Amino acid sequence: MPVQTSIQLFTVNAALEADLEGTLAWVAARGFTSVEPYDFVRRAEPLAAALQAHGLAAPTGHAFLASTSFVNPDGSGTTVPVPSPETVFAAAKVLGMHTVIDPYTEPARWESREQIEETARLLNAAAEIGAQHGIRVGYHNHAHELEATFDGRTGLEVLADLLDERVVLEVDLYWVARAGVDSPTLLSTLGDRVIAVHVKDGTLDPEQVAAYPPADQVPAGQGAVPLAEAIAAATALEVAIVEFDHYDADSRGGDIYDAIEQSRAFLSGLGLDQKVDA
Repeated sequence: MPVQTSIQLFTVNAALEADLEGTLAWVAARGFTSVEPYDFVRRAEPLAAALQAHGLAAPTGHAFLASTSFVNPDGSGTTVPVPSPETVFAAAKVLGMHTVIDPYTEPARWESREQIEETARLLNAAAEIGAQHGIRVGYHNHAHELEATFDGRTGLEVLADLLDERVVLEVDLYWVARAGVDSPTLLSTLGDRVIAVHVKDGTLDPEQVAAYPPADQVPAGQGAVPLAEAIAAATALEVAIVEFDHYDADSRGGDIYDAIEQSRAFLSGLGLDQKVDA
């Protein structure tokens, strides 16, 4: 099956919040036919209408399923409650979404096997609810799930062993590299559980990755992350998703839109298909 290509809309989050229609029109004009929404529950109806208007599908999306409150992108917690799984899946159906992916849990929840077992329990429970709506559940990593190790295995591998067979993984290749883990080897180990990857590159310069958001990210194929090798190692890959947590245009030149286009061209060069089934 051809691998679909997509873009995580957090990449253009400021533009999206300011101009939903105009930003999605830009995405469609640059050859994307699918996107990965974030925080979609609060705007499911207008987002669905805008996607349809611009010929875009949303096969995957990010929503918290294993946390009771929102977690900031830097991993810090909040007291803001998240929607229930039932509410998340109802919104996902409005958007025609096939897979809802938990974006991450707090780093403090990866300090023991017992904590990972609890995360797996919550994801498995969400998968049971999602199945009633015809929607899969997945989990997306940052670096901390891989920096945590147990008897020589990463926390993400431990989690995978505990997940219901219906729960899939979306591996963020940049964060794997940030954790010092070889992504092609990891993807081979995780096997058919991995159905999606975030195609994100960076120089991994220690001075530029010290804070959030990281300042080292570059267009796909121009950094130190072995993207092509990792994608080749993902035997059950369904979708490859362009994403930037941050793009430092002042030091890199161009702007985030140039970087997105270069990343899409990189995926096209690998022979990945742009088309999706709505």
